[in-house]
Amino acid sequence: MYSAATAGAVASPVKPLLLTTELARDDEDVRLSQRLRHRVFAEEMGARLDCPDAGMDVDRFDPHCHHLLVRNAETGEVLGSTRILLQREVRKTGGFYSETEFDLGRILTCTKSFMEIGRTCVHPDYRSGAVIGMLWAGIAGFMNANQVDYLMGCASIPLDLGADHVHAIMAELRNKHYAPVTRRAFPKVALPEMQNGHQGRIDMPALLRAYLRVGVEVCGEPHWDRDFNVADVFVLLDRRRINERYLRHFVKGAPGAADTDRAAA
Repeated sequence: MYSAATAGAVASPVKPLLLTTELARDDEDVRLSQRLRHRVFAEEMGARLDCPDAGMDVDRFDPHCHHLLVRNAETGEVLGSTRILLQREVRKTGGFYSETEFDLGRILTCTKSFMEIGRTCVHPDYRSGAVIGMLWAGIAGFMNANQVDYLMGCASIPLDLGADHVHAIMAELRNKHYAPVTRRAFPKVALPEMQNGHQGRIDMPALLRAYLRVGVEVCGEPHWDRDFNVADVFVLLDRRRINERYLRHFVKGAPGAADTDRAAA
């Protein structure tokens, strides 16, 4: 079992905000993450969640995942979270979540080990970068502790600015961050084809921007997730390519700063 205990501070003219990163220790910790997910995905983004528990985002993958939390060290409030599904747990879920959106035949045929992150979200008042950076420091520590070769997952591009904006973002991703054809994933529901008519600045989503800084590759065209009103791109990260300098900006000594005294077998 991996135990994360990473700390960092956010500069402030009034008082530094102390942050900690840790794995959920019990069901209540998981529920705190699920409440934050509901706030971000349902209340803020308008996602249609198929969950009977009011104010919660819960699905069939949650019981089989490790839930990584970033907290305000003083109040304990959860400011960011992601869930991690290890490859050995996939037999219990029937596949990775990403496989519900993408054909991963070219990805999963290799003999390397994988883990998937998902449902990553950050409290709307704390999206300047520090919380995202702390999440990534914890993720990198988890990868190292478990000797996972590749991280994968879906990164979302909101459709509230229109499909043209998504296509403009994709044009930039194809130019700078695309994986080779041998590492392509194929969407099960593609965005409608259209000529990119977006004018003006491209607003790259904060989470996707952080993913790119860490070193992920974008593995093809996006999947259209109607329930969440987003275009999801499949991303892949080789553990050897993690941008440690970016992580150390938030956590001293990252990614090894996390307490990795109990690595998984």
